[in-house]
Amino acid sequence: MKSQHHICLTASEIGGLWTTYINDTFSSCVLSYFLNIVEDTQIKPAIEYAFDISEQHIRKLTSIFEDENFPVPQGFTDDDVNRNAKRLYSDHFYLYYLKNMSKVGLATYSLAFSMCSRSDIRAFFHEALTRTVALDQKVTSLLQSKGLYIRPPYISVPNHIDFVESKSFLSGGFFGFGEKRPLTSIEIAHLFENSQTNSLGEALLLGFSQVVRSNEIRKYITRGVEISRKHIEYFDKTLKDDNLPVPMTWATDVTDSVEPPFSDKLILFHVSVLVAAGTGNYGVAASASPRKDVAMNYVRLAAEIARYAEDGAKLMIEHGWLEEPPQALNRKELTTR
Repeated sequence: MKSQHHICLTASEIGGLWTTYINDTFSSCVLSYFLNIVEDTQIKPAIEYAFDISEQHIRKLTSIFEDENFPVPQGFTDDDVNRNAKRLYSDHFYLYYLKNMSKVGLATYSLAFSMCSRSDIRAFFHEALTRTVALDQKVTSLLQSKGLYIRPPYISVPNHIDFVESKSFLSGGFFGFGEKRPLTSIEIAHLFENSQTNSLGEALLLGFSQVVRSNEIRKYITRGVEISRKHIEYFDKTLKDDNLPVPMTWATDVTDSVEPPFSDKLILFHVSVLVAAGTGNYGVAASASPRKDVAMNYVRLAAEIARYAEDGAKLMIEHGWLEEPPQALNRKELTTR
């Protein structure tokens, strides 16, 4: 029973809790399949830890929704996963997957925590953030111990302090004019990271394209694979132009299985999660890249995946799979009925 001093949830808190529930029911399905198929005894505990995080969140969020008389979202259920499906990815791929998804979780939970005001909701996201940090540490240590960790490029440590003396520092050599300066360490970091995440996305979508049931969705996913490859080509070329190494790819970590471990609904939603994360990464990278050509290319690539995301949302609507997030009241509709 609520006390007379009960503090209502804000829009930020409702949005954060609702989104987290949808994402954790999705993650629970994916990780339960990974758990059932993984063979490496060192990797399995990391997947178990990630799975436990999602399951704990689902229980806690369900309790919060019930206390607030808030309809529990449908999200994803056992109907969206076949845990006994054949292996679609290698055990090593699961580690890279966990590493990437922990990065997404760190960004999501830190933002949600900073936007919430009610103490119990802040405590929930603080705990989620803390456990995701621990997951990232576990996975990073495992990748390093197995010799699988992919380090960003090394560059020389500066031996003195410099200040920018010319506006040419911003030059990107557009239309053949202006010499491109070497990439900054921050630009290198983002280019390498975005190449790496696109490579992981390419492999994930390649596997999805083999097992998805709908031909229409298969065409959509294949288009996503092509977009990822094109973006990787740009990131890698920009790094190579400065004689910097590029990340490895994971296409060989996809098996020849055609047995679906996930429903088409879950697969299509998973693509939307990857696109949303990519859009955020590109936005941050563009703002951190003073060189005009690099920043403008991030804007161009972001526009391309925004169009791709819109087409994916239309597909979800057509199939009746897009669960509607909580919205403000339509006052115009209420006053004109």
